[in-house]
Order: sequence, then C-alpha cells, then structure tokens
Amino acid sequence: MTDWQDAIGRARDHAPFLCRALDRLPDIEALLAAGRIEDAIAAATAMGEGIDDTAVALRRERLALALALAIGDLAGALPLERVVGELSSFADRALDTAIAAAIRRRAPDAEPRGFSAIALGKHGAGELNYSSDIDPILLYDPLTLPRRDRDEPGEAAQRVARAIVEILSTVNADGYVFRIDLRLRPASEVSPLALPFEAAITHYESSALAWERAAFIRARAAAGDVTAGQAFLDTIRPFVWRRSLDFGAIAEIGRLTTRIRDHYAGGQAIGPGYDLKRGRGGIREVEFFAQTHQLIHGGRNPSLRLRGTRASLDALAQAGIIDASDARVLGDSYDRLRVLEHRLQMVADQQTHSLPTDAAALDSVARLDGLPDGKALVDELAAISEAVGTRFDALIRIYAPTGAVAVEARPLVGELEQLGFADAEALATRIEGWEGGQFRALRGAEARNAYARLRPQLLRALAEAPDPERALLRWEQLLGGLPSAINVFRLLEARPGLLAVVMRILAHAPTLADELARRSDLLDTLIDRSAFDLPGSVEEIMAELARGEAGDDYQRLLDAVRVKVSELRFALGVQLIEGQHDPLEVAAALSRVAEAAIEVLGAAAVSEFTTNHGVVPDSRLVILGLGRLGGAALTHASDLDLVFLFSGDHMRESDGRRPLGGTLYYNRLAQRVIAALSVPTAAGALYEVDTRLRPSGAQGPIAVSLDSFERYQREDAWTWEHMALCRARPLFGTADDRAELHAIIDTVLHAPRDAAKLREDVLHMRGEMAKHKPPKGPLDVKLARGGLVDLEFIVHYLQLREHTGLDPDLGRATEALSAAGLLPPDLRAAYDLLVRLLIVVRLVAPDGMFPPEASRCIVANACCPERGGGDWNALLDAVRQARQRIAAAWQQVFEEELEIEE
Repeated sequence: MTDWQDAIGRARDHAPFLCRALDRLPDIEALLAAGRIEDAIAAATAMGEGIDDTAVALRRERLALALALAIGDLAGALPLERVVGELSSFADRALDTAIAAAIRRRAPDAEPRGFSAIALGKHGAGELNYSSDIDPILLYDPLTLPRRDRDEPGEAAQRVARAIVEILSTVNADGYVFRIDLRLRPASEVSPLALPFEAAITHYESSALAWERAAFIRARAAAGDVTAGQAFLDTIRPFVWRRSLDFGAIAEIGRLTTRIRDHYAGGQAIGPGYDLKRGRGGIREVEFFAQTHQLIHGGRNPSLRLRGTRASLDALAQAGIIDASDARVLGDSYDRLRVLEHRLQMVADQQTHSLPTDAAALDSVARLDGLPDGKALVDELAAISEAVGTRFDALIRIYAPTGAVAVEARPLVGELEQLGFADAEALATRIEGWEGGQFRALRGAEARNAYARLRPQLLRALAEAPDPERALLRWEQLLGGLPSAINVFRLLEARPGLLAVVMRILAHAPTLADELARRSDLLDTLIDRSAFDLPGSVEEIMAELARGEAGDDYQRLLDAVRVKVSELRFALGVQLIEGQHDPLEVAAALSRVAEAAIEVLGAAAVSEFTTNHGVVPDSRLVILGLGRLGGAALTHASDLDLVFLFSGDHMRESDGRRPLGGTLYYNRLAQRVIAALSVPTAAGALYEVDTRLRPSGAQGPIAVSLDSFERYQREDAWTWEHMALCRARPLFGTADDRAELHAIIDTVLHAPRDAAKLREDVLHMRGEMAKHKPPKGPLDVKLARGGLVDLEFIVHYLQLREHTGLDPDLGRATEALSAAGLLPPDLRAAYDLLVRLLIVVRLVAPDGMFPPEASRCIVANACCPERGGGDWNALLDAVRQARQRIAAAWQQVFEEELEIEE
C-alpha cells in the first residue's frame, strides 16, 4: 500500500529543496497527503494560469510540478517512465511558451512561426532528469520568422534566442525553469545561438562529427514551429541513419568513453563520490551501449530508430541483435540508476550525478530512497556498475579496438607454414605486397592497423577455405575495389563467423564474389540474424522496399529500392552457398523479391509520370510476367520477361499539362518502368528486362492495350507465343485489370487446336533451338537434351493439347499432368533435381562447366538433400537418370527418340 505520509516525511527529513517546496505549497501537500496524485499534478500544471509574466508563470508551475512528481516518485505511485515523461512534456511546454513570448517582444501581433527548438539528449528521448539542463538546438527560417521591418533576420533570431535563455534560465525569487545548454549546436564555439535551417543542414550533410550522429538518435522537434523542425530532421535523417556501417563513428564512442572515464577519474571508483552518470557502469554507458548498436543496425532496420533507452534495448533484443538477458539487465540497471540520480537531485535541486563524499550526507540520500544507510546504497551500485561496465567494456573491445598493432614481416612465413600453406615464402611475399601499399585501401595508418588486427583470423580463414588460392585471388580483387577497408576489416574482426562466410563466398561463388568486390557494403546485410531467413510475402517485401528515406524524391526511391533488392538477392545467394534453404525455396523467394520490386517501382514510375502527363481516363498500366518469373522460379541470372499492357481505350488522351495519346502514353510509361528496373545508377542496376515476348516481338510497340493483346493472341500469335502464355502471370495492375488479363489468357489456352499441327510446331521449334543454342557445358541442364527446356516443351505441348495442368509453376503443372495419366509419375522429382542444380550452378559455375573440386560438395548438398548430399558422383548419376526420364517422356509424348549426350 502506498504510504504518502512516509514519502512526505522522508522528503522533509532528507531533501531541503522538497521541504521548502512543501512549506510554500500547502495545497499541493494536502492533495499529496490524501493520495490524490493526479489532482496534485493537474493543480501543479495549472499553477501558472492567470499570470501575465511568462517567466513567473513557468517558474511557479515548475516548482509545483517538481514537488508533485517527487512525492509521487518517493511514494512509489509514479513509475520512472511517468516521471521523466511529465518532466519532458513540461520542458516542451516551457520552451514553446518561451519561444512565443520571445518573438512577441519584437513583433507583438505576429503569429509565432519560423523558429524551432530541436530537443536532444534525455529531453529529446522524453527521459528528462528531475533537475536537468536542456540541450536544444535553435533553428529559424529567415523568410518566415516574424520581425520588425528594420531587423535583419539573423539579428532577430539571435534576439529571440537570447530572450528564450533569459526567460527559462535566469534565477530569481521564484527560482528558474530550466538551465539551457546550447553547446550542442553546430560549431558552437563560433556559431550564433540560433542557426538558419539551411546552414544547419549543410553542416550535418558535410562536416558534422561522429558524436553528433549519436546525439541525433534522440533528436525531436519539441517546440516552436514543430512542422519546420520535423522537416529539418527528415532532411538530415540519412546523416544519422546510414545504411553502411561506420566503424569510425563507433570507435569515436569508444574513445569518448575513455576520455569521460579519464576526465572524471575521481567518480569511477564505487563508493562516496561515485558518478552515476559518467562512472564505469553508469547511466552514460547504458545509453552508449544502446546507441552504438542503433548506429550499427538502425540504418538498415527502422524499427530500431527509437529515442528511449529502455525501449531501444528491448527493440535490439527483439531483433536478435543483443541477448535478451543483456537487454533486461541493462534496462533494469538503467532504470535504477535514473531513480537514484533523481534522489541526488531532489536534495537541493542541483544537477548532480555524484554520491556525496560526506558519510552523513550519503546516509541521508540512501534514507530518502528508503534504504537503511549509505553502505546499502554503495553495495547496490557496486553490483549495478559491474553488470553494466562488464557488458560495455566487451562492446568496446569488439567494435572499437584501440592501439596500434605492430606487424613483423618475416614471422609471417612461419605463421603461414603452421597454417599448412604449401609455398609459405611466396605467399608471404604476396601478402607483404598488400601491406606495402599495393592496394589503396591499405595505405592509411588506421586501415593498416585494422588489417593487422584482422590478419591472424584472415589467414586462418584462408587456410580453411575449400579452395585457398581461389579465395585468395578474389580477396585481392575485393581489396582492389575498396576505396577504404577500415569498416570491412573492423566488421570482420567483430564477426569472426562472418569472415568464414566471406571466404566461402570468395572460394565458391564467383557471381557473389564479383558483387562483393563492387559493393563491399553488402557485407552489412549479413550481420543481422534475419540475413539467413527467407523474405516474407510479396506484400511484406513491398512494405520493406517502400520503407525508407526517399519521401517524394523519385530518384532517391529508385536508389533505395535498388540497394535493398540487391541486398536481398545477395543474402539469398549466400543462403544457397551456406546450405540454409532448399534452392527451390530460394528461387521462389527471388521471384517474390522481383515481383515486389516491379510493384513498388512500377507504382513510383506511374506516380512520377502522371505529374507531367496526368492519367488516361478509365485506363491503367498492367504488367504480365512470363518465363521463370511467371513460373515463380527465378535464378540469380534470370532476366525478367515482361509484357506491358494497358486497360481502357487506346484512343483516349491523358489529362495532364502535357497530354499524350493512350498508346504513346503507355509506351513511354513502360520505358520508365523498364529504366527503373534495369538502368544502372550509383546504386547499381537490378535486372535485365526482356520484352521480346510482347505481341509482334521486337517489331511491335512495347505496350499494347488489352484488347489488342487479346486480338493478337487469338488471330496472329505463333504457337511458341501460346506456349509462353502457359507460364504467364499478371504481376502489376488493379485486381479488375489482372482478372481481365487472366481471363484473356485462359481463353487463349483453352482454344481448340489441331494436335498434329501443334506437335509439328513444337518439334520444329525445339529443333531450331537445339541448332542455334547448344548447351554451354556439362552442367547446362537447361539446354542439354533431356534437360529443362525439353521438359518445358513436353509440358506446354500437353497443356495446349489437353487444356489441363494449366499452372504457370512448371513443377506443379508436371505433377498435374502426371496425375492425369499424361506423364510418368516420377517426372516431378526429375524436374526438381534439375531446377535445384540450375539455381546453384548459376552461382557456383555460371559457365555451365564442372566447378572446382572444393565447390562440388556445395552443389551436391543443395541438389540432393533427401540423400544426405555431398556425393558429387551420386549427383551426376542422379542428373543422368533425371535426363533419361525426361527423354523417356519425350519418347512417350512425341513418339520420337531423344538422344542423350553423356
């Protein structure tokens, strides 16, 4: 049961500031004594009503609120979150009131606008101390800030800033409202108190220091022109939340911690004088622990962009980035440290964080908190400090190692010999070439230092790689493409398991290795637990692609989507190499990623296009996917086979300021979508788009109306075009337009056919393809006879002849035809095996030749999971049998022998 009298008694006995406040505010005390805490808070908030002098009104409200919150806290009636929330809300109100009052001193009739306060630190996080400074950044818009005609905007803004400081900080008979510290503004030693928005943006985009990123994690538009303040924060968001890891910023946090500990050396030891904020294992270290992880992961995971420390720890645990037990220990420790910090500040309303050095004063603080004496308080803090300090020290050792590491040249030979390298002398000379300036990425002292720390792990990983020479060559290619290697080295040092993954990529997957050489930031994708999870539904991927910092900027959106899609495809490739998922699941996931990209980029292109050209009334873009995309079984090398269509009347004209006729409108719009998907930018290109399957092929327009498409398919299309429709899926457009397109396709596929003519066309087409597109190598199971193309021709022939098994998924279609007695029952298994092989080979041996010996187990493991995998000869035997089964089906369906090359 809450003991209000005990709380009031402890306040009178051990907190002179609260004792004086109780004497000055008997009405508030009476409400508290009666346990009416909400009434007491409401009365405190209304304390300044009716007082014309803003400074006086705010001071009286502040004193009453400080008393009500303190007694509610001491009584255990108000949790920490409520206390700091009320204090932060009052700071917002006070700042807002002071800004309005300051503006009206010079422009009495003006509506306050064009001046914003950005709250940082605990104020920004909504976690303000009981007795704290506030650290706003004051910004203004020269065009909208109210001022006298003769005032220059800059001078008017400085008058407002000085008035705000005076209103809130001056100490008089009523005390003060808040101490204001403006030193966190850009270049505070030389800059004015208030800065124009544009000047601040320029600073954060070009010359801000690493610690300023951490400061803005908790930034919030708190008062004044909040809309303008939020627009400013939106603009600089990429400065704070970087998608690529910045270990320089993380190392700066480590150096800052060391400087804090050194500077406040007297407050490090547990006991009298211990600094709860800056001491080892104190408040600052919990905050830095959360912020360091947020800086690392928040650019990639917006769910981590939280201001509150406890909420951030919980989110990091939820994302699997930190251990749940660490989050709980640090969160509980943080809450307790904050409560004790408040006890210290309640005594005399001073911004102190250190335990008293006097034994009697220490006992008094402990008893204010309800503890028996100072020893009990010190003992509790010793346990908290150790729990927090141990975890923070480990974090800094991982992410921000310091100190130079000397690398001796010749002992490298012995190290290489010990690791089992055959020609250690030659390899040592080669590695010393790296260190001697061969690569630009290793020419700086900091980069060489980071490399030196990584080198033992790197050499061990190279020695353990299945093909060390291949991995070594690609590692050198990676180094050669890096402008700076510091972040890569520090990331790999912090994640030893990731280094092993990188070596397997370099040894086994030339396609992924080439991508990594071009974009080393792809490594960042692998540090999250979710990197080895399959992406969700198309809708979930769309939400992820659309989430970010692009706003209304079309080009930024394109780049953001390209970056994210590239990362998803790279991660799926790594999952294949690591054997995390069945290749068939990876192929389906690659297809979902492509569909989501088409949806998001298609919608963005439409939106951007309509700004100039408007819309064609009662008409919309529709996109049809064919081939492996239509069948939802993409590989990493697959093109996107797309057909662009539109609903409505092609004769109508768009209604924008630059109108276009319907056909021209959609042909230009289709080109925009193709460019969004395929034109390289700074973020790279996503896909090759193939539109040759459109009506009339390369001779026809890129986009045609649904009516024209239907007429062409019914009257003019070749048999191979109808075969292509067997794997068609509408991917973009309204539900009604997709349904209409699906109905058209269904009608075409169910049309009656001359079976003899159909057979003749199919065999002729396959013969021509075999002549002009022979297999690339022994593992080209797509084009080899008895391979996937032959199976596709069998399936599509039967689908068109029998009007059954009409499923764009070739595996399901094969199964349906087998169930109908039209194909042998074991053909689905043959299809699955060959598709798995195709998907993996596109990464491991893209030339279709046999991969190196060391990589063959990866292919075998992926392709034969039901057999335990790993046996290369068993895989080749299984592939041979699968091709023979397809050849037998060809014989059964076409009554023609198919010769299988060995």
